[in-house]
Amino acid sequence: MLDAPTSLSESRYWECIAACSRAALLCDFCAAACLRDVHAEHMLNCVAQDVECAEVCRLAAAAMARDSTHVSPICELCARICEACATECEKHEADHCQDCAESCRHCAGLCRELIA
Repeated sequence: MLDAPTSLSESRYWECIAACSRAALLCDFCAAACLRDVHAEHMLNCVAQDVECAEVCRLAAAAMARDSTHVSPICELCARICEACATECEKHEADHCQDCAESCRHCAGLCRELIA
C-alpha cells in the first residue's frame, strides 16, 4: 500500500489543482471586467464562458483534492470547457481576456495530461 500524501503539495494532482484554481480566478476576473466594458453587450458570450469555466475548474480542483473516484471524467469536462473558454477569450483584445485564455489553455493541457 502506498503512503498517502501528508500535504496537498505532495499530491500527484498538485500542479493541476493549482492550474485549475488559477484559471477559475482569472475567469472570475475576466467576467467582471467584461461586464464593466463600455460595450458589455458584445462580451456576453465571453462572460458566460468565464462563469461556466470557473465553476468546472473549482469542481475539478476540489475533486482532485479529495482524490475522488470521478477525477478522470471531471478533468475531461474541465479540459473541454477550458478550451471553449480560451477560444472565446482569444477573440477579444483585452488583456484580461488574453490572460484568461492563456490560463485556460494551460489548465486544459494539464487536465488532459493527468487523464492520459
